[in-house]
Amino acid sequence: MATTAHSLEDRIRRMTPVAAPPEQRAQVAALSRAIEGMVQPPKRRAPKCQLVGPSGEATSIPESVFYVLERVAEVMARGDSITVVPVGKEVTTQQAADLLNVSRQYLVRLLDEGRILFRKTGKHRRLRIEDVLAFKEQRDKDRRAGLRELSRLTQDVGGYDAELKS
Repeated sequence: MATTAHSLEDRIRRMTPVAAPPEQRAQVAALSRAIEGMVQPPKRRAPKCQLVGPSGEATSIPESVFYVLERVAEVMARGDSITVVPVGKEVTTQQAADLLNVSRQYLVRLLDEGRILFRKTGKHRRLRIEDVLAFKEQRDKDRRAGLRELSRLTQDVGGYDAELKS
């Protein structure tokens, strides 16, 4: 168990996306529902919460941390992966490739093409996390636009049903 926790902690520190394992999904979903139920509209203020450690020691959870925890639980309850990344942080090419879910070699090609800004420290490239996330957002927008266009073209030629009939 300690080995799994250690490797999970290492993955989080390396900013590798983490999803709840199948055996923990029900617990994560219950946590998400519980946190959501703690916040009463219309005020939408975080309740006074505490984190209780294994020895019973308690510490208050600040409102900002509460809302981050709420969002993490919500995303993981859907079965999605999540990455916690400090804003303003520079990342390595491997970390950026992991965030974009591409190979490191492909990422280096994007850098060489000038599609993502970077700086060199010696022979190593460093990327600002904001630049990586901006590229990811634009790439995702472009993909969605391409899919909409492909869908429109498919409908213009009669859709998939036309192919099945011939």
